Amino acid sequence: MPAGRYAPSPTGDLHLGNLRTALVAWASARSSGRDFYLRLEDLDRDRFRDPQSQINDLEEIGIDWDGEVVVQSERLDLYQTAIETLAAQGMVFECFCSRRDIREAASAAHTPPGHYPGTCLGMTEGEMAEKRASLASRRLKPALRFRPKVDNFTVVDQYVGEYTGAVDPVVLQRGDGAFAYNLAVVVDDVAMGVDQVVRGDDLLTSAPVQTYLTEALGGTPPIYGHVPLVLGPGGARLAKRDGAVTLSELRDLGHTTEEILRLLSKSLGLPEVSSASSFLEVFNDYTPQTTPWVYAPEPT
Repeated sequence: MPAGRYAPSPTGDLHLGNLRTALVAWASARSSGRDFYLRLEDLDRDRFRDPQSQINDLEEIGIDWDGEVVVQSERLDLYQTAIETLAAQGMVFECFCSRRDIREAASAAHTPPGHYPGTCLGMTEGEMAEKRASLASRRLKPALRFRPKVDNFTVVDQYVGEYTGAVDPVVLQRGDGAFAYNLAVVVDDVAMGVDQVVRGDDLLTSAPVQTYLTEALGGTPPIYGHVPLVLGPGGARLAKRDGAVTLSELRDLGHTTEEILRLLSKSLGLPEVSSASSFLEVFNDYTPQTTPWVYAPEPT
């Protein structure tokens, strides 16, 4: 059964931007006859928080999902198998760089911000053995990175259109053993039969490498739809510093869930509706947007 999904990271309460994207993802799946899954991307244990508040908020605005909630930290064997599959194709290499090393090398090489400068790609076996020994003396291991065979890849987004971006040698597994986001999200989408991914457009630049990685693992890339973010009054991504931005904060100020749903539907250019079922009814009139919604929260 084809499916869509919503996959938050349990790092705190969902704000209006998260809930807005969740509504679009849910309605996109339901209106096209797809199943809809909820997946908790909890691999970043340093930032992990109890996910129950996120689940409660999604239920509060009327979003439902099929089956049990999927939890990434319970699927580690899948990610290990995927790395072995990629390694068999020569598409994995060891990286000995610290974050500081990468920042400094990227700056010197004029590498695009956030991209890996390729420091360890051309190392000899002797150089790698020396680096491994140095790390081992500190009880550390090298990270594993993806070795793509292309520099760029083009995806077609149902909201944005054609987008070409760099296929970066992203981290697959950190030196501490933790599996990385770009690997896990691809493995999970393939394993769960997800063929439609609706998410915030801050992740658009990840689509080329994730699409290419999907194909390298023998999967079929999903249809993407990247929704513009919600910005705070200062023009930055909406955050807690902006004031009342979560359901609980807004309810504390006297707003009902129905009022919040009307606000979210209006922000998408749809009629103001006060329930998820009504949102689904009007969703066929949704015209994908290309500009963010600027929200001015009330102070808490």
